[in-house]
Amino acid sequence: MTERDLDEPADKAASTRTGSTLAQNPTPALRNESEDELVPRGLRIGAAWAWRTVAILLALIPLGWLVAQASILVIPLLVAALLASLLAPLMKWLVGVGLPRWAALILSLIVLLLAIGTLISLVVSQFAQGFNLDLGKLEAQYQLALQFLRDSPLHVTEEQVEAGLREIVGWVQSNVNSIASQAVSVGSNVVAFLAGTLVTAFALIFYLLDGRSIWLFIVSIFPKKARAAIDGAGQRGWISVGHYVRVQVLVALIDAVGIYLGAVILQVPFALPIGVIVFLASFVPYIGAISAGTIAVAVALAYNGFLNALIMLIVVVAVMQIESHILQPLIMGSAVKLHPLAVLLSVSAGTIFGGIAGAVFAVPLVAAGKVMVQFISRGTWRDDPDPTKITQTPVSKREKAKREKKASTV
Repeated sequence: MTERDLDEPADKAASTRTGSTLAQNPTPALRNESEDELVPRGLRIGAAWAWRTVAILLALIPLGWLVAQASILVIPLLVAALLASLLAPLMKWLVGVGLPRWAALILSLIVLLLAIGTLISLVVSQFAQGFNLDLGKLEAQYQLALQFLRDSPLHVTEEQVEAGLREIVGWVQSNVNSIASQAVSVGSNVVAFLAGTLVTAFALIFYLLDGRSIWLFIVSIFPKKARAAIDGAGQRGWISVGHYVRVQVLVALIDAVGIYLGAVILQVPFALPIGVIVFLASFVPYIGAISAGTIAVAVALAYNGFLNALIMLIVVVAVMQIESHILQPLIMGSAVKLHPLAVLLSVSAGTIFGGIAGAVFAVPLVAAGKVMVQFISRGTWRDDPDPTKITQTPVSKREKAKREKKASTV
């Protein structure tokens, strides 16, 4: 009997044991294959996305709570960032013509203060001149409104209107304490506003003067392998925010001029202050200009009558249609590369979760987030060096232009 013959029974026994083991415990590949047959591929992908999405949302809840609690600091910092993105090109140009950075900073801030001061002075002076009200004309408009209510299908009488006014006065008298407490709250809000303004001013100065160093410090917190991606994405997000702010200024100016000219032609009082209010409110896309336009309609109704107010309403609607169908898709859409529907949904979601501040910051944050995600997903940053380790060496104007062109490519 050979050695092979002696080994055959042992081999058969081993193979038998192996076969029984595989029958009892199938391999992971076979087990996964059976699970794949039981659960459709689409359902498995959907489930994987679902639990990951839920995990991300749950992680964002405490972050959102912290931001809400620190809104007195977060909002001024965001406002300073928008102003810095608006003033950065001016300061860069001033430095380029040979001014020191501190001198360029001072001139940029002076331009900003002059612009804000001019708007405020226009509003205050126009309202101060217009407060010599024609009470006889207002009384005539009131009587016309009463006549309209009497002739309407509701048949509202003057006695009913006066009864309603008496109820309003009685409610005010019975809620004096509540109104007083709200006045105190308004006083505290004024203090908070002044504190926020001070934070915004300091943050704006440091953003313009030393923004790159601040950003590199933030980048250095992340792991070394991710720093190039974070830095490149942040630069592109900052460029997108700058485009948004500058284009939004143009859109707001067009809205304000359109409604102002309509008010002037219709001889609506306070036309210039209304235009300034429209300009400031238009920084909230869609919602802001519409809300400010209602002020023009209300003033036209109070001073010039129903027909004049109706024409003013047509002017406001026409300006809003031009904004939503021409300015937003062509100018804003090309600048921030967001669909108009995405802009509208961003503003709506920002309003729901953050009020007026959320509506103002929603679009630039979404636009910046979009270009940042696109840059990271392309993976072109993988060969870039760690930005926090790069020494600041002088570069030629040609090389500087190449770097700026590369950074502006989204």
